[in-house]
Amino acid sequence: MNRDRIEELFAPLGPVAAKRMFGGYGIYADGLFFAIESEDEIFLKADAETQEAFAAAGSTPFVYRSKDRLVTMSYWRLPDEARDDPEELRKWARLAVDAARRASAGKQKPKTARQKR
Repeated sequence: MNRDRIEELFAPLGPVAAKRMFGGYGIYADGLFFAIESEDEIFLKADAETQEAFAAAGSTPFVYRSKDRLVTMSYWRLPDEARDDPEELRKWARLAVDAARRASAGKQKPKTARQKR
């Protein structure tokens, strides 16, 4: 899948940026890394709040081999019905962006005494 196809796929969500990453693409909306494209498959960010919904939709997590072990990431395959239905795509992509936003908020550095003033 190329950058143009990714941007076309996510048009119902709004503008996205696709950046080359490890043979695929990292996909960003609102400055948040919310999806991965790998081998023509899209994987969306999931977290404790959304993972169950992805599993219920028949989705599976993104897994890759790292040296001697398999690594499972917090990105889940885009449900099939979302590829052909703009409303479904928007729903799942919005869940992923929200999960990315929560993850980003959890990573913010604590303010120093000087910044708190």
